[in-house]
Amino acid sequence: MSTAELLKGAAELFPDEVVTQAHVRHLDLPEGGGRLALITLDNGLDHTKPTTFGPQSLANLNAALDQVAAEAGRGEIVAVGLTGKPFIFAVGADLKGVELLGRREDALAIGKGGHDVFRRFATLGVPSFAYYNGAAMGGGVEVGLHCAYRTVAAQLPAFALPEVFLGLVPGWGGCALLPNLIGAERAIKVIIENALSQNRMLKGPQVHDLGIADAIFDSADFLEQSLQWTSAVLRGEIVVDRAEVDRGEAWDAAVAAGRAFADSKVHGAAPAAYRALDIVAAAKDGDLDAGFAAEDEALADLIMGGELRSGIYAFNLVQKRAKRPAGAPDKKLARPVTKVGIVGAGLMASQLALLFARRLEVPVVLTDIDQARVDKGVGYVHEQIDMLLLKGRVNQDKANRLKAAVTGSLDKATAFSDADFVIEAVFEEMGVKQKVFAELEAVVPEHAILATNTSSLSITEMASGLSHPERVVGFHFFNPVAILPLLEIVRAEQTDDASLATAFAVSKKLKKTSVLVKDAPAFVVNRVLTRFMGSVLGAIDEGTDIATADRALAPLGLPMSPIQLLELVGPAVAHHVAGTLHSAYPDRFAVSPNLGRVVEAGKRAFYVHDSGQPELDPEVLALFETGDAPLTEEQVRDRALDAIAEEIGLMLEEGVVAAPEDIDLCLITGAGWPFHLGGITPYLDRAGVSERLLGRRLLAPGVASVPE
Repeated sequence: MSTAELLKGAAELFPDEVVTQAHVRHLDLPEGGGRLALITLDNGLDHTKPTTFGPQSLANLNAALDQVAAEAGRGEIVAVGLTGKPFIFAVGADLKGVELLGRREDALAIGKGGHDVFRRFATLGVPSFAYYNGAAMGGGVEVGLHCAYRTVAAQLPAFALPEVFLGLVPGWGGCALLPNLIGAERAIKVIIENALSQNRMLKGPQVHDLGIADAIFDSADFLEQSLQWTSAVLRGEIVVDRAEVDRGEAWDAAVAAGRAFADSKVHGAAPAAYRALDIVAAAKDGDLDAGFAAEDEALADLIMGGELRSGIYAFNLVQKRAKRPAGAPDKKLARPVTKVGIVGAGLMASQLALLFARRLEVPVVLTDIDQARVDKGVGYVHEQIDMLLLKGRVNQDKANRLKAAVTGSLDKATAFSDADFVIEAVFEEMGVKQKVFAELEAVVPEHAILATNTSSLSITEMASGLSHPERVVGFHFFNPVAILPLLEIVRAEQTDDASLATAFAVSKKLKKTSVLVKDAPAFVVNRVLTRFMGSVLGAIDEGTDIATADRALAPLGLPMSPIQLLELVGPAVAHHVAGTLHSAYPDRFAVSPNLGRVVEAGKRAFYVHDSGQPELDPEVLALFETGDAPLTEEQVRDRALDAIAEEIGLMLEEGVVAAPEDIDLCLITGAGWPFHLGGITPYLDRAGVSERLLGRRLLAPGVASVPE
C-alpha cells in the first residue's frame, strides 16, 4: 500500500483532525546561494493552538514533498527548508487521533505513515534544512532530525521528545536518528531522562549545545539569519563539523545507565522507556531501516496498551480539565484581591507568602505570636527572593519590589484591616484554628475571604462560630508549594458563590491546578494516601517485614515507596491525619500503634543512610511491636489496591468530587502519581480491581483504555 493510501485510510478514522497545511514558497538565498523551496507548517490558528501531525496533515506534507522533489529533479531549486508558524514549529502527533485507534494494524499504519513522509527529507536530491523557529516536540523534533541540517531560535522555550512520559516511544525516527546524530548518552538524556523527569524541556541554547542544531540565531531575525547561514553552507563557505559518535563501549554504557534511570523512576511498571532503550541499543550499527521498523512495531504495541491510554488521559486532565475546574462558580462573581494576609510565619506560611507575592504582585503581611517568628518568616521569603535573583529568575528591580511587598506584624488588627484575602497556616488543631478565625472576623473588612490551609479538618466546623461563615473556604496547598501544582478548594456547607469564585480566581493567578472538593475529612489526596498508607502500616503491625511491605507497591511505579512518603510527609503529620480519619471512619482507617511510638520517640525517619545505602534505623525497629502473621509483597499490594479502590468508590458516592477524573487529577498534581497509571482509576479498571471490589469500572469503557 502506498503512503498516500495508508494516510487516506488513517484520515477516515479521524474526521475531526485539526489539519496542518504545508505551504510551499520559493526564495532566492542571499549572496547567490540559489533558489530554496521553503515549506511552512501551519494549521491556520494562532500559537495557542499548536501545529500537530494527524493523518491528513502528514498527507499534506507528503504532497508538498512531491512538489519540491519534482522541482529538485528539474534543477529548479538547490535546497528545501522547513519551518513553522510564528512561535510554533510543530508539537508532534495529534493525540486525539491516537485515542481513537482500536486496532493494531491502524496503529502500525500511523507509525509507518509518519516514517514514510519524514524520511523523504533525506532523499530529495538536494540538501534539506529544518529551521526550529518555535516550540518543537515529539514528531515536530523528529521531522527536523530527518533533514540534513538544523538551526534553532535562541529564545525557543520548549523542545522535547515527551513520548516516554506519555507511554510511547519517539516513533517517527527519534530513537534511531538522535543517538546516531549526537551519541547515545546525550540522546538518552533527551529521550529517557528528561521525559521521565516530569517531561523536562530543553531551551534553544541547550538544543544547540547538545549538537541537535548546527547553528543558533536570535529569534527576532531567526529566519533571515537561517537563510543567510543556509546560503553559506550551500556555497561551501561554512562546513558543518559534527563530533564523531562513539559506537563502542560508551554506547552500551549509556544504554545501561538509561535502564538504571528508568528503573529508578518507573520500577519496570511502564514499558515505554525500556522499548525506547531497546531501539537505541540496536541503533548502534547505524541501520536506520531496521531502526524505523523497530519504532513502528513499538508504536503499534504501545498504542494498543493501557499505559499509553492512561498517559493520554492524564495529559488531557492536566492540559484541559485542570483549566476548567468542574463545579467552579461564575468567575464574574470573584472579588478583587489587592492585599493578602497570612496567619503564621512557619515554613508553610513563608512558602505561601512568597507565592502570593510573586504571582499576585500585591502586599503580603505575615503575623505570628512573637517577633522572632515573624522575622524568621519574612527573612525566609527575602532569602528565597535573593536566590531567584542569583539564578536570573527575577531582575534587581523586581527583587526589590517583591521584598518590599512582604512584611510582618504582631498586630492582626492593623495588618489585616485592609486585606481582601487572609489565609491561616497554623497548627492543625480545631480549637486553635477556630480561635484564629474568631480573631480575624473581628478585624478584617466585611468582604474579605477567610481561607484555611487545613489538610484534614472540617471547614464547616471551623467556621461554625462565626457571624459570617459564608466567606470561609478551604485552600489546601501541597508541600513543596512551589513545585506541586494542586490546590484543593473546599466548599464548606455555608460557603457562598462569591467567596468560592474569589478563591478560584486567586488560584488561577497563583498558576495552580484547582479542584473543587466537598468538605469531607482529609478531602481527596490525604484521604486516598492515608487509606493506602494505613493498609501498608497495618501489614507491618501484623508482622510483615518493613522492607517487604515497603517494596510491595514498586510494580506500580509510584514516585516514592510508602515509607519514603511517610518520611516526606512527616510521621507526626501522617499520624495526626490518620487520627482525624479514624474518628470519622473508624471501620476503615486505623491508627498504627507502631507509628504512634515512632512519633512519641521523636523519630522523623525510618531509614538511615550512614553506609550510603538506605538501611532501617535500628532505633525505629526497636520501637516496633508486631504480630506473627506476615504477608507477601503481592498480598500487601493487593490489600493496598483494594483499600484505594474501596475508598475512591465511597468518595464518589459521597460526592467529594464531581467525577473520578478529579480524583486522578488530584493524585497526579498533588501527589506526583504517574501518567502511566492515569492517576489511579484507569489502573484499577485495567487490573480488574474496581470491578472486583465495586462491581463496576470507575471510568467508562474507552476512557483511558483501548476502544472496545
